[in-house]
Amino acid sequence: MKIVVLNGSPKGNLSSTLQYVRFMEKKLPGNSFLVFNIAHDIRKIETDETIFRGIIDGMKDADCILWAFPLYYFLVAAQYKRFIELLWERGVEEVFKNKYTAALSTSIHLFDHMAHNYIHAICDDLEMKFLGSYSADTFDLLKEPEQKRFLQFSKHLLEGIKNGVSTAREFPSLQPNEFQYEPGDQGQPVDPGGRQVLILSDCESGQTNLVHMIEKLKNSFVGGAKVVNLYNITIKGGCLGCIRCGYDNTCVYEGKDEFTTFFRETVEKAPIIIFAGTIRDRYLSSRWKLFFDRSFFCNHIPYLMGKQIGFLISGPLSQIPNLSQIFEGYVEVKKGSLAGIVTDECRNSSQIDTFIEGLAQRLAQYADSGYVKPSTFLGVGCNKIFRDNIYGRLRFPFQADHAYYRKSGAYDFPQKDFKARVISAFLIFLTKIPAMRKEIYNKKIMEEMVKPLRKLVDKTP
Repeated sequence: MKIVVLNGSPKGNLSSTLQYVRFMEKKLPGNSFLVFNIAHDIRKIETDETIFRGIIDGMKDADCILWAFPLYYFLVAAQYKRFIELLWERGVEEVFKNKYTAALSTSIHLFDHMAHNYIHAICDDLEMKFLGSYSADTFDLLKEPEQKRFLQFSKHLLEGIKNGVSTAREFPSLQPNEFQYEPGDQGQPVDPGGRQVLILSDCESGQTNLVHMIEKLKNSFVGGAKVVNLYNITIKGGCLGCIRCGYDNTCVYEGKDEFTTFFRETVEKAPIIIFAGTIRDRYLSSRWKLFFDRSFFCNHIPYLMGKQIGFLISGPLSQIPNLSQIFEGYVEVKKGSLAGIVTDECRNSSQIDTFIEGLAQRLAQYADSGYVKPSTFLGVGCNKIFRDNIYGRLRFPFQADHAYYRKSGAYDFPQKDFKARVISAFLIFLTKIPAMRKEIYNKKIMEEMVKPLRKLVDKTP
């Protein structure tokens, strides 16, 4: 079989994900593997039509197309995202139709399901036959049981292609919104208390809804807001995954473009930030992805801590719950407070006006009171994964993170709660006695669990 591998790592042949592909190739002889380093070569692919067409031609007689990628900020790298955009821009969707496909990723299992949902949905939009995803820890291949598991996946993939198995579409087609938003009379603007309001966007010509939504939100604040178009920021390239920033948060692009200076002086200093964008395929634009990827020079330090965050989205967001969860997860992981998301989906200009004015009110009110929404599993779970990995195997490459985590108290391991450990040990000992176990579990446990909370409430004036 001919398997075409679309390598989504900016590291090219030095990709960890690609080593899984090479392992598959060695373990399954008799199959040909053609690898295209998509993310690494994206500039050539984008600017040289001959190179792009060579990749497309290479896929025409493929039995399987394998999307292989590392995770970059909840998704694939910006360079890979740009290639996916090119498929529609250059009208080559037909090449992918009815071809068998699968996804392979490497990461520390941080929101990996979101990246796989995205790729799966893209494959559905291309009318491909999706045969499954495999999400590996970066170093799983070093473990014999994981080698066996990955080989099983690989064999099942090839067997499915050989047998011509049928697949069902999982992600429905997106229904476009042709509605034109026209803002009405401006209501009473809210006072952000002298705080700077920053609106970041990727507006391009023709995106009138987003332009009007941004203008409406800007005018909803006393003193307006600072609006920055990401296309006006000089960004030389996407994140390379080189981890140069891991030592002291200095990006390899430092001094070569405007991004890190802009981020430190504008984004990090703004107490209220609104991200504004138009949905493109199943995400925002690759320019937005470039912004998030390049912010990784901050590593895993929560640079939105205490900030009030909002989103203005033009497009069918309600049809892409995966993207909504990406927005929520991003804000929680960075310890910001999500005040709300406004879209143009309701197709009613006056209603959109009230939604935008309401978002402005919440952003200002939350900022005034210092209210930060509590994290859900998205933030709590993610930060525990960061905590454990930075304390352990990632301590060396991410030394700046380790220093921050120690100083900020992020190393909040529950094992250090000696009082809880002693109490638990004593109670476990008591439950070894049948009569005590019956007394505790049948009569006491529910009352004792609520007791400290009830005590606090009873004392509250």
